[in-house]
Amino acid sequence: RAHPAHARSRPGQRRLLAALEAATEDDDERGGGGRGRVGLCVLCGLPAAGKSTLARGLCRRLPQRRGWACLLLTYDELIPPEAFRAREPGAEPDASLPDWKQSRRELLQCLERLLQAMLTGDPLAAAGPSRQPVWERFLSCCNRQGLLRSMEGGGGRYCAHTAGSGPLCIILDDNFYYQSMRYEVFQLARKYSLSYCQLFLESPLECCLQRNRLRSHPLPDHTIHLMASKIEMPDLKKNAWEQNSLILQSSDCASENEQIITLLAAALENPVKQNEENAKQKEADRAICAASAVHQADQTCRRLVSQAMKEARDKNILPSELKSLAEELNKLKAEVLEDVRQGNHLKSQLSVQSQCSDPDTSVISLFQLEAANIVNKYILK
Repeated sequence: RAHPAHARSRPGQRRLLAALEAATEDDDERGGGGRGRVGLCVLCGLPAAGKSTLARGLCRRLPQRRGWACLLLTYDELIPPEAFRAREPGAEPDASLPDWKQSRRELLQCLERLLQAMLTGDPLAAAGPSRQPVWERFLSCCNRQGLLRSMEGGGGRYCAHTAGSGPLCIILDDNFYYQSMRYEVFQLARKYSLSYCQLFLESPLECCLQRNRLRSHPLPDHTIHLMASKIEMPDLKKNAWEQNSLILQSSDCASENEQIITLLAAALENPVKQNEENAKQKEADRAICAASAVHQADQTCRRLVSQAMKEARDKNILPSELKSLAEELNKLKAEVLEDVRQGNHLKSQLSVQSQCSDPDTSVISLFQLEAANIVNKYILK
């Protein structure tokens, strides 16, 4: 059966379902409510898991049952085919051809331009920015689904069609196999205070391979195998932003599934707040960042100690003096690492506040200076 992420957490499953049902009852009492509410729903899973079938079913059912408008963004149709072509080994990148990762970013930029137009009423130009081949495909997609209308006077300009009292559910249909891919969409929802939810379709690998082979343009088997080895399921315990998630078995992902409708309704009632910061998530991020900073600082300090000892040996410092020098340098290294670990010193501030950037800049500028003073003390004796 369908179950909310994290899939193995039964108490969390019961709490989430109870909250979702309550939100749906409130939505029913208001008659489906809410002018101008917009939600982003991410469909993720292996190729041929059934995402597109579910997406099309939702786009038919939601307007009928809820009176919601729907916009389906299918990445395979919006990203130019040449972006998916593998380059020949050793071939130089061709700047004139679209890149798969760049095309994904451009598609989110197109979506953001549409959201801005809906908020401000500004027109959308048919001619997109240079080097953004996704734009015309995106406009055509929105136009076909009735979300755009031509402005008076023509000129290839459109405005977002915002008539109607029901919410708008924007469904993004792609594999989204990395959490980082989904997080980019969540950031967009947070930026514009939209609702956000995820539907992860879980299907046996062999089943996906068989379905894929029946397609008119199947992917190579090895591509699906590779994706299956890398795919990251929603993790409710680790990622607070993935709270509104359902993990569905492929056989349970019909658009009539009540849990899906319930999740969408609950998400619409609880849009992501722009300044909302989850304390536990923030603390976890700090811990990860600090651990990374300590590790990198340790590697940097080890390298600098080794260089300092080599310099001292080259200066023919006596073995007894070398031993004392090594002890002083290692003591300094331990102090530096403790400062980084505790976050109470300039070294840690420079590395941790820069979001886990390489701490070499801070460590080299401070540790190396102090280490050089110690080495010079022995050389000049």
